[in-house]
Amino acid sequence: MATEDIDTSGGAEDIYPSRCGIKAALVERQDPVVYASSSEGGPIDRSLVKQYDRQGFLVLENVFSAKEVAYLRRELDHLRNDERIKTSQEAITEPGGEDVRSIFKVHKISSVFAKLANDRRLAGLAQYLLNDRVYIHQSRVNYKPGFRGKEFYWHSDFETWHVEDGMPRMRAVSMSIALTENFECNGPLMLVPGSHRSYAICEGETPEEHYKLSLKKQEYGIPADENLREMVQQGGIVSATGKPGSVIVFECNTMHGSNSNITPFPRSNVFFVYNALNNRVVDPFSGLAPRPEYICSRAEIEPIEPQSVKLSDEEVHE
Repeated sequence: MATEDIDTSGGAEDIYPSRCGIKAALVERQDPVVYASSSEGGPIDRSLVKQYDRQGFLVLENVFSAKEVAYLRRELDHLRNDERIKTSQEAITEPGGEDVRSIFKVHKISSVFAKLANDRRLAGLAQYLLNDRVYIHQSRVNYKPGFRGKEFYWHSDFETWHVEDGMPRMRAVSMSIALTENFECNGPLMLVPGSHRSYAICEGETPEEHYKLSLKKQEYGIPADENLREMVQQGGIVSATGKPGSVIVFECNTMHGSNSNITPFPRSNVFFVYNALNNRVVDPFSGLAPRPEYICSRAEIEPIEPQSVKLSDEEVHE
């Protein structure tokens, strides 16, 4: 899987304009969904690859064992209770409260989650789907606490990463590892099947340092009501429920969001964005200053070598 150098000076052509004074619209994507050759074998069954290509996401059950989940949960709790981390810029609290909503850059903060990011069950699959070496564009844990966990409004991650981070093309994949059960009632991820085939141009103009507000509540980079309605009429909405240890794999342009969590049951997950090395970020297409390194890897791009790692006291996955 060879990679090529790309221009990082900001001279890359903007083939996915948004938030630049043009009217909201749905336009056809100009990139593949699966970059791997249809003839080569992969880490998951070919039928699942076709499903991912068709609907823009997969829910893979039982990827991680109960012992591995318990090991990861301990680290999740440790990070949430670490006062140094809670007061750092990487920690985002819920709107109007002190509950931790997300902690970013966890593959750098935590040696446990660094190992998880390198696990071949995740990184190997990303490398296959993108047909390139990969690196972590963004990582975080999302806590979605019980009773007060707020919603994440509908959006395409790629639209934000393109406009605010300078990700040139749709050649990235997100993986959400469930560390608690995802019920229908506790604000699970909702996705619109087939929405990855269209790019939703959003209206408005990105404010400077938008990330300071958008990580709590996103108001720019969200689709127009009529565009979202059209996507949902065509594809419907699927709630990604599943047991701890399951993994939601979703394409970077898939429209998704989640409701607030007013149940007693938290919905906590670890979230990694794998970007193709040949798709590493350039200057943001908004013309604004880049978001901080803890939100978007720019200076610290390190290609991953997928490997078998120890995620419990007893086992190494082979």
